[in-house]
Amino acid sequence: MQDDNHWLTRPGTIRRLWIGFALVLALTVLAQVVIGIKGYFGIDGTFGFAAMFGFGCCLFMVLGARALGTLLKRPENYFDD
Repeated sequence: MQDDNHWLTRPGTIRRLWIGFALVLALTVLAQVVIGIKGYFGIDGTFGFAAMFGFGCCLFMVLGARALGTLLKRPENYFDD
């Protein structure tokens, strides 16, 4: 029998994880104020560029995977006799 009260499925733990991830992201972006970033192409030196670029790439991969899944989708009875 499975334990339905796993620590990663509890609402309180999920909320703490989201808050923790948001804090780490904010601290990483704000660290750019203290640590000077030398941009090589102009736009890559702007504040928060790495976070925006990472989010854009992640969004592109998710949308690309959905499009590829739609393209490669087969009917449920594809392998039936």
